[in-house]
Amino acid sequence: MIFTIFVKKNNSILKKTLVISFLLFHFLCFSQEKYPQNYFSNPVEIPLLLSGSFGELRSNHFHAGLDIKTQGREGLKVIAAAEGYVSRIKVQQFGYGKAIYITHPSGFTTVYGHLSKFADKIEEYIKSVQYKNENYETGDLFFKEDEFPVQKGEIIALSGDTGGSGGPHLHFEIRNSFTEKTINPLFFGLKVDDTIPPTFQNLKVFALNADSRINQQNKNFQLEIKRIKKGVYEAERISANGSIGFGVNVFDRFNNSSNKNGIFSLEMIVNGNRYYYHDVETFSFPESKYINLLIDYEHYKKYHTKYQKTFKESQSNLSIYKDLINNGEIDIKEGLNYTVDIIAKDYEGNTSSLKISIIGKENNTIFTEQKDTTDYKIIAANFNKFKLDNVTIAFPKNTFYNDTFLDFKVENGIAKIHTPTIPLDKIFTLTFDVSNYSKEEKKHLYIANVEYPRYPNYQYTRKKENTFYTTTKTLGKYTLLSDHQKPSIKLLYFKDQEWLTNSKTLKVKISDVGSDIKNYRATIDDEWILMEFNHKKNILTYNFSDKKLVCSKHIFKIVVSDNVGNTNELSATFFKKQVN
Repeated sequence: MIFTIFVKKNNSILKKTLVISFLLFHFLCFSQEKYPQNYFSNPVEIPLLLSGSFGELRSNHFHAGLDIKTQGREGLKVIAAAEGYVSRIKVQQFGYGKAIYITHPSGFTTVYGHLSKFADKIEEYIKSVQYKNENYETGDLFFKEDEFPVQKGEIIALSGDTGGSGGPHLHFEIRNSFTEKTINPLFFGLKVDDTIPPTFQNLKVFALNADSRINQQNKNFQLEIKRIKKGVYEAERISANGSIGFGVNVFDRFNNSSNKNGIFSLEMIVNGNRYYYHDVETFSFPESKYINLLIDYEHYKKYHTKYQKTFKESQSNLSIYKDLINNGEIDIKEGLNYTVDIIAKDYEGNTSSLKISIIGKENNTIFTEQKDTTDYKIIAANFNKFKLDNVTIAFPKNTFYNDTFLDFKVENGIAKIHTPTIPLDKIFTLTFDVSNYSKEEKKHLYIANVEYPRYPNYQYTRKKENTFYTTTKTLGKYTLLSDHQKPSIKLLYFKDQEWLTNSKTLKVKISDVGSDIKNYRATIDDEWILMEFNHKKNILTYNFSDKKLVCSKHIFKIVVSDNVGNTNELSATFFKKQVN
């Protein structure tokens, strides 16, 4: 579409031509019809069953798409949900694993994650990049419209279990191509059988300030609830005074699936007025971190149960909230009665409600929780830095959402930096003074999180001459550990000097009990080969179809290093005849 604009400047007429791209024109058209129906198809050739819903509560983020079941196996055909072109591919060890991004002329982009293999032409290109760079991970690869065009229904990949997947499935997203906001794919007409209302499991009530009273106490409570009938729940009656809020542990299920999924919307009605509402139609990736303010983060870190609050924390920048009254906080007055209805819905509108009765009672405190005070006070708006023994911690401005008294101790070489029950908005720096260690000792030292002492977790450790430091968003216990043990390497399904004529792959198992594996390099006859690492099983796999082996005798070699530089090496001879 072409617009001609005439601009008068210095007594002359300048003619300027503004070209609006075809893509933008279509986007504007579709913005009037918010989400086109039946434009996108099911990306797998089997009935749509889900193991994960859009907006589901995950660790530190909302789930950005649908997790589509692939019958518990890998290798199902993945098809383009609509016409477009492959605009981006990324292969990484974690995250989405092998992922394809397809840009469509409608102004949307679809994302397909945890793939096992790309379609032949794409697979050939990706492997050429991997072999050129001698690296399994590709980083982001971007493409023009004419490089990999695809038609609706065209096979683009095979499903898999790569990256941070918890089992074989397809992760599927739809994003706005211009804003990069991700959108619930069910809004585009994809159908999933669902006639089951959400299930309320637990209820919690919060005393939101020092003057709040719940059952005569200034503390938070878990409340008993009972199921009256399908979709209808009732909580025990409470007395209260002052500002209070609620949180619910609730999940949803689809038909023909046992998975506990997320709900679509959560609402709270107080005496007939809607005080709180949010839904997961769409969100941006930068705001996803505020999930830690939507949930009761402290309870989650202690007990691994997620309560969704029906009130908004003032520091939250989530866009999912709509039409809140007093940010969802309820001001209970003495002598008044309140009826609170918390309503959970799934995308199909299946509804469950939870009723709570409240009596406004005179503020007569029986018990008040004592507030923590320590020698280390965090002023959230300031830069905060503390040093104790050989440990220094530094927090940038607004790392914490609120002013906080920090529990900071160093005992027996372990730095206790509060407990990991407070969510952080930014990373902080943890530094250990290592000047008392010898040069040889420093080679084997690394920083580890030891919140669970039996399972120390390596932290990316930057080393200077007399200081080691790391950055993290997690409070807790940290220490210096030493690793002198080499990684383990074991041949799988073959032995040295063995014939592998009928084998399609070559596999080895690698592991490390200390600082964990940093990298590996494998060769056949001194030429680098691509070995894909399944970190869940610690198995490396090479596909013999990658390269044609000329002779029958071959030398396989692999070198594996951990994060402090301990290195192990294994060599083996194998024989393989070429099969036409």
